[in-house]
Formats: sequence, C-alpha cells, structure tokens
Amino acid sequence: MTGNDARLAAAAANFATDGTVESITRYGDGHINATYLVTTDTNRYILQRMNADVFPDTAGLMHNIELVTEFLAQRGQETLIIIRTHDGATYADTDSGAYRMYAFIEDTISYNLVTDAAVFREAGAAFGDFQNQLADFDASQLTETIAHFHDTPHRFEDFKAAVAADPLGRADRCREEIAFFMDRADQYPLIVDDLEQGRIPLRVTHNDTKLNNILMDATTHKARAIIDLDTVMPGSMLYDFGDSIRFGASTALEDERDLHKVHFSTDLFRAYAEGFVGRMRPSITDREGELLAFAGNMMTMECGMRFLADYLVGDTYFAIRYPEHNLVRARTQIKLVREMEEKAGEIRAIVDDVMSGGAR
Repeated sequence: MTGNDARLAAAAANFATDGTVESITRYGDGHINATYLVTTDTNRYILQRMNADVFPDTAGLMHNIELVTEFLAQRGQETLIIIRTHDGATYADTDSGAYRMYAFIEDTISYNLVTDAAVFREAGAAFGDFQNQLADFDASQLTETIAHFHDTPHRFEDFKAAVAADPLGRADRCREEIAFFMDRADQYPLIVDDLEQGRIPLRVTHNDTKLNNILMDATTHKARAIIDLDTVMPGSMLYDFGDSIRFGASTALEDERDLHKVHFSTDLFRAYAEGFVGRMRPSITDREGELLAFAGNMMTMECGMRFLADYLVGDTYFAIRYPEHNLVRARTQIKLVREMEEKAGEIRAIVDDVMSGGAR
C-alpha cells in the first residue's frame, strides 16, 4: 500500500459506512476537491478531500450543506446524503486534510455540455425545482462561504483596481475590452441593491449551475439530484438563472478564440427559461420576473470582468493554458453581452411568454 493509499484508507475509516472497504479509486474530473469512489462489499460512497485554500471555513461550508440537504430530504426530494463520522460529525479532520463522505447516488449520469434544447430545458427544470423546493428555507441561516461571490459592484471595484495597477503593462492591449466594462458601470448594482432594499427575496443560491452538477436518471434522463453544494449561499435566484444562461445559451465554448462562432441562442434561452420558470413559477415574485431577462447580461458581464481583471494582474486565479487565455475568455463574454443587448426585446418577450405559462 502506498502512502497515499494509506492516507485515503485512514480517512475513509473515520466514516460510518456499511460493509468492508474493498477499494478506493479516483473519481470524476472536478478541479477543486479531490474526489474518490469508495467501494465496500455492500455499498458505494463518494469520499472528498476538501480544498481549504478555496473554502477555508470548512465548518461553515458543511453546516450549509447539512441544513440544505436535510431540508430537501424532509420534503421528499432526492439529494446528497451525508455519511457522518463515527462521532456524528459531518466531516473528519485528518493529518492529510479535511474529508467528507456522501452516499453514492446509483443509476445516474451527468452531461458536461448542452447537447440540445431538451437537455437544457431539463437542466432548467432541475435548478428551478431546487429553488422552488427551498423557497421557504430561511437563507439567512447560511454562511457566505466565498465573500462577495456575486456582488457585482464589488467585482467591478476589483476590476478597476486591476486596471489601475496594470502590473504587467497589459492594459494597452485591451483598451476596447476595458472600456466595454467601464461603460456599463451603472448596471452593476441592480440585483445587489434590490436584495439589500428588500425588493427581491433573499434565497438559497447554488452559484455553480453547470450542467454536470445535475445527476440525471440513467434510464429516463430526467433530473434526480443537484450536487456540488459547496457554493450554496444566501443570494438571489437571478444569480443561478443568469449564470446558467451565460454558459448554456452560448453556441461556443467559454474560451473560443474565433468570435464568429460565439452567439447568444434565444432558442436555448427559451428552453432553459421554460424548464426553470415552469418549476419555480409558484414562488417567483413580480420583481424577480421583471429582472429575469437581464440576469444573463449581469452574470456574463460579471464573469467577463473577472476574466479580464485576472489577465491584467497576471492570471492568478483562473487556470490558463496560454498567455492570453483569460483575455480570450473575456472577449467571448463581451460578444455574448453585445448579442444579449441586441436581442433584448426578443429575450423580454420570451420571459413574458414563459412567465404567463407559454411554451412551445
């Protein structure tokens, strides 16, 4: 047994699993936490070593997950099941890091890319249902695991600081991109101000609404459970809706160099909105309905300025494969926002139709 095998075996031994452990193998393609599949002679489990650099408040993070999963389970919703330690804790601190364990959800699949409108509609339904199920949950109970995560005005201040500092002299190469974000400064406080002033409700937000964070039934391809709850925090449902639109309604990858391939698809927007609103309609407020059409713009602008700020300061946050990778990412976000702005009337009409119960 190697040193790593011994550490994993010791970590797994902290948890109250059924049966005798037969194997522990690396699992999935996540970039933040180290994930392993634990197989016993009776069951399978997911073991994760949590990344304390990204999420330093392990206790707060696990408390969030515990509260949300217990709330969902009490309502009959399939969700992550925390396997507790022998002492009843939700995670184990060991010499090799902090670990947690979940029951493995059998007979499921996940998608990494939007393959068609039907898949994206089902994704919308899954996250809309997640929001609707938690509509009565007191989100103020939750810890903010990453401060200012979707505080767009705060992100803009960070962006302006990066432009002013320009430590690598890169600003001259992207003046047009910098001007794009500067010109839209009056839009950034919209959601944050509405939250602070009570015009929209504080809700549980997932904050990482990628397609592969939905487990779908391997036979029916219907959504069964939302996973990867590390970024569950208090916020606005507009964050989750908007971020899904940002990546899912684009016709190209986030780092596509050829901007001629990057377009905002209103067909995909409609598909996701039908799924999301169809499940969440009973709890959407009038003001949230008014802002749905703009949520994609906001999240795309926020992400774009984060990419550009990281490029300016030397790529310290987002992993890159080549020197201009973050600049390329920023340009795709700018292209998407420009098309969202051009199609604002069509997007508004789609939201109004979907909110009134219309569907294709």
